[in-house]
Amino acid sequence: MFILIKNGKIYAPQYLGKKSILISENKIIKVGDIDEETLYQLGVDIKVIDAAESLIFPGLIDPHVHLIGGGGEGGFATRTPEIQLSEIIKSGITTMVGLLGTDGTTRHMTSLLAKARGLEEEGITTYIYSGNYHVPTPTITSSIKDDVILIDKVIGAGEIAISDSRSAQPSVHELAKLCAEARIGGLLSKKAGVTHFHVGPGKAYLTLLHQIIDEYEIPPTSIYATHITRSKELVDDAIKLSQKGAYVDITADEQTIKWVKYFKENGGRMDRLTISSDGNGSLPKFNEGGELIGFGVASPSTLFEQLKAVVKGDELSLEEIVPLLTSNTAAALRLNEKGIIEQHADADLIVINKQTFDLEHVIAKGRLMMRDKKVVVKGTFE
Repeated sequence: MFILIKNGKIYAPQYLGKKSILISENKIIKVGDIDEETLYQLGVDIKVIDAAESLIFPGLIDPHVHLIGGGGEGGFATRTPEIQLSEIIKSGITTMVGLLGTDGTTRHMTSLLAKARGLEEEGITTYIYSGNYHVPTPTITSSIKDDVILIDKVIGAGEIAISDSRSAQPSVHELAKLCAEARIGGLLSKKAGVTHFHVGPGKAYLTLLHQIIDEYEIPPTSIYATHITRSKELVDDAIKLSQKGAYVDITADEQTIKWVKYFKENGGRMDRLTISSDGNGSLPKFNEGGELIGFGVASPSTLFEQLKAVVKGDELSLEEIVPLLTSNTAAALRLNEKGIIEQHADADLIVINKQTFDLEHVIAKGRLMMRDKKVVVKGTFE
């Protein structure tokens, strides 16, 4: 089976102009001028998508998703639910990284691994981080290093909490040792080996991460900090961290475009910036005394909503925003065949109508998951 997407305006994520894309199995086999008639003459089984009125992007990569739910800060009834495949497809996401959050007691690494494998069987690409907020952090084997080396889906450690009342209040030395374990595991298994840090609203901001880079032999690219838009002061500190070479991540919301512009205008390294959804994670609200006063649930759809906001507006160019959802994330996670549209890359693509800005088609691992705005592949129990 071949899929031909013809005549679309391609952002790969750099703009390539109006071209066609030919897909076979789970790979892109050609980008450019493709003779449709020749394919038919050869008797090839082919599905054709006319994208003449559309924009084509790499499938979105979400580096921070609570696949089996999160939360629980307000008691057992506030544990958020597991994510479903249709939610993911409707959000234009074709690759995601799962993690645990505050709760590493009633939610387990083995359950997270099983959920990731289930979603992969259903049609998308998944990875996970080993650990949760706390240090020492839960693992599947005896250590973070062994998890990264021995378990296919584990690509690093996370999400480790800093500057937050819910963290274990770790020392810089404890964090440096954890980063070193993840990195060594990555080196020995040809994986990212990153440590993904949850950054809370605490007054220390990213001080611990600066210390790890400045005082220990940990490469900056081994550090990946998220939730950086809690305050202007935290964004300013994230800009400094990115200038040292570390990756930083914005949790998508209605202020995302504003913060991306601020990050860019104040010298942040745009090649070190990504955007994630925090999908199915809780959104707790605490008062100044640290008491829970309310909560919500994050949606994976926020990623596509922010892309759509850029398509509809003129505050940022598509060539500036698309990498933050695709190629930058792939670089941070060392996913060399993801986040790009080129020959031999993975066949993960989304097609958006350039007039209505609606998501029309989603292709994940070379399979049509959404066609003509309708999800055609659903989860096993949906």
